[in-house]
Amino acid sequence: MTKQTFIVFILVLLTGCNPKSTNPSIESNLNEKIKVKTEEEVSVSSMNDIKEELRLTDDNVINVLFEFEKKNKENRVRIYTPFGNIDIQLFDNTPYHRSNFIYLTKKKYFEGTQFYRVINDFVIQAGNSDNIKISKKRKDIGKYLLPNDFNKGHTHKRGMVSMPSSSVDNPYKMASPFEFFIVQKKGGAHHLDGDYTIFGEVIDGMETVDKIANLPTDNRDWPLDNVYINKVEIIK
Repeated sequence: MTKQTFIVFILVLLTGCNPKSTNPSIESNLNEKIKVKTEEEVSVSSMNDIKEELRLTDDNVINVLFEFEKKNKENRVRIYTPFGNIDIQLFDNTPYHRSNFIYLTKKKYFEGTQFYRVINDFVIQAGNSDNIKISKKRKDIGKYLLPNDFNKGHTHKRGMVSMPSSSVDNPYKMASPFEFFIVQKKGGAHHLDGDYTIFGEVIDGMETVDKIANLPTDNRDWPLDNVYINKVEIIK
């Protein structure tokens, strides 16, 4: 066989090879790896889409909380603090504020926030912090306000849980959804009625509220020793 004939013979063999004659186990493994990678990419993409979709805004918050409220009917929570626990009954007739608090509880937003405004014989206010981690939590959850809901028959008596208005220019007294205050004053704080939405009531733990209210504070009403919320959990 001449050199030219040998080369032609080799080319014919190579051209006639069936690509499906590759080791099936290797081909199967390769296809499986490709499949898994594709599924992972789709999964990551979907998670990003969902995360972006669920970021709350003024435009979508009512619809999101409306749908959330249908399947999340919990209305009791326990706040854990270094001074004891505070149990709160959330009112069903303020559905957006109730579901907002449950939503944030399930997102574990309140863990690491503080009682940052404490005025003895008035209120203790919580849900904020000077920690950058809390700012990141807020950013991930979204930027939004809640409409007021004043006319549900509740007044700012001792033990009531209410939502402060946003500090931004706010003629409609839209509520700041990440924060709340508890009325500690024995006679109540009825001058607040009609300005803030009351959405719950302390049913156990007012002695803890009193302990926090009696702490020394600076000139901004911030406790000299930070009072952290260790966690908030849903109870029956």
